[in-house]
Amino acid sequence: MERFFRLKELGTNVRTEIMAGLTTFMTMAYILAVNPAILTPTGLSWDAVFLATALAAGIFTIAMGIFVNFPVALAPGMGLNAYFAAVVISSAATGKEITPAMGLTAVFISGIIFIILTVTQVRQMLVTAVPDSLKHAITVGIGLFIAVIGLKGSGLMHITTFDDGSTLIGLGSFQDETVIFTLIAVALIAILMVLRVPGAILFGILGTTVIALLTGHVNFSDALEGKTWIPNFSEMNVWHFDFAGVFEVGLITVILTFTFVELFDTFGTLVGTANRAGIMKNPEEGKKRVGKAMMVDAIGVGGGAILGTSTVTAFVESSAGIAQGGRSGLTAVTTGICFLLAIFLAPLVALVPGAATSAALIIVGVLMVQSVKDIDFSDMVYAIPAFLTFAMMPFTYSIANGISFGIVSYVLLAAVANIAGKGKYKIHILMWILAILIIARYAFMGGE
Repeated sequence: MERFFRLKELGTNVRTEIMAGLTTFMTMAYILAVNPAILTPTGLSWDAVFLATALAAGIFTIAMGIFVNFPVALAPGMGLNAYFAAVVISSAATGKEITPAMGLTAVFISGIIFIILTVTQVRQMLVTAVPDSLKHAITVGIGLFIAVIGLKGSGLMHITTFDDGSTLIGLGSFQDETVIFTLIAVALIAILMVLRVPGAILFGILGTTVIALLTGHVNFSDALEGKTWIPNFSEMNVWHFDFAGVFEVGLITVILTFTFVELFDTFGTLVGTANRAGIMKNPEEGKKRVGKAMMVDAIGVGGGAILGTSTVTAFVESSAGIAQGGRSGLTAVTTGICFLLAIFLAPLVALVPGAATSAALIIVGVLMVQSVKDIDFSDMVYAIPAFLTFAMMPFTYSIANGISFGIVSYVLLAAVANIAGKGKYKIHILMWILAILIIARYAFMGGE
């Protein structure tokens, strides 16, 4: 096992990798409950989506570990699943009824597009084309993004929506038990990290779960109610496609949206986690591994659709395992096995309170923001795009938006500086192409 995953070469060991894999699973296990909740209103059954979510996450995460030796986990992505649901649910109002089968078909087609982009090396070229300042900014932005996910999920961040559609962000109520338990979890994990306890994040999650059970915050009976230990695979929507329907109602825009968002979300996640894991210290080796990871991710998009779920993508929560010391594919394999076991242990997964996973995401945000020190803020050509990159991610709740603003602003400022003779900044041809595509995308498709 050590030889297969090159553990000694990567400066890790079996125990660290397993602990990291468990940590990653614990921080993203929420998707097992959230994804069915989001997709069920479209007409898909809860059990079918739950099984598809667990199987897709398990199969493609293990593939990432075995074939790429990369400590990144995959699962149906948040945001894209909400978009999937919105397209299907709102279709009746437009007069073009879009069925879940059509939605899954659109996801499958976007997966085919991804495979083509990966085979032709277009996605891999992004690693070379994007300046280092933007790569570090992406890491920082993802850290802020997942911290916001943790703050919002825990209730520490309260969002008030008014009648006119405007919103106000404020501090959550300390009368809310979830807020209190999140603070307990943050404190527990932070103390363990200060004491340099191996597996601090995982033990913090487990410790919070035990406290929640003992104090009644999590009711054992309620958590297990309605949960079945034996999966019924016959309920799954395998190969539930409708190609004729897709072209009949004209889902080209939907397919392009899936493709665009996934392109940048995955790039940001893979580059950010690769930097955090030290994989990019050797640029050549790092680019090869990220390229292989992109292929597994591309196959995962189509594979997830075949199983009956929305877009499968690399998860930013993988940073939790990497922060715990995960450096090889054994981390991913461990996480994948946990997802497959979750098919039979769904009731136990339900016992982990949301406060515990939210706290882990907040702490991981702290760890990822450390990359801000590697950005040259003395040079405005790098500083402004970098700032826009990591500011737009949490404030617009989109990794893709952050990367888009970073790319366009860098190309613009670098070009102006070069023309004015204020410096010689490298602008890769792919950066020009992306900038044009991004501007066109927002001009014709808006901010969706």
